Amino acid sequence: MKCISAVPDVSFGCPDRRSASVTTLIRAFLPGDLPAVSRIHAEAFPRQHRSEEWIACNVRAFPRCRYFVAEVNGGVAGYVLWTERSGFRTEVVLELEQIAVARDVRRHGVGAALICTSLRNVVQDLHSRGSSLRSVMVTTRSDNEAQRLYQRVLGAEIEATLKNLFAADEVVMIAHDPCGRIDRWAPEMP
Repeated sequence: MKCISAVPDVSFGCPDRRSASVTTLIRAFLPGDLPAVSRIHAEAFPRQHRSEEWIACNVRAFPRCRYFVAEVNGGVAGYVLWTERSGFRTEVVLELEQIAVARDVRRHGVGAALICTSLRNVVQDLHSRGSSLRSVMVTTRSDNEAQRLYQRVLGAEIEATLKNLFAADEVVMIAHDPCGRIDRWAPEMP
């Protein structure tokens, strides 16, 4: 798998051992991405409604909320939403609030590419304002297979289980050294 970052322009190998044929461009969300991201959101999260309105409202919350998209073969194939928690601080707790990949490109490393590239970009932006990343938090259903992705790519571990929060139990996962983990996947990135 080859990942190409549009923010900044850097290429690196991402943690996917299944496919060498998918080239993914990771870049910041642009206004024209809203329809495609909304479709991916609706497909991935069918219990959530009004996808376009939800995403548009989060996009307006920049820099607290930051969207990045993955392009595969010229089309938007996934997105990630990072959210700063509890105010703008010098030591930031960042939440990987939501990530989704189109069904036809799942299990090809697109999710890992989104996390790797976008997190590096957010960390660089935090450094430019005099802040650093303390940890990354992820909440997900206790039966969600994506937990393995968060463990593998971020080094996130389950810290708590919230019983019957939405449709089922949710786990809170924390990555205490996500930058070190990302550096092991992509050491040549600046």
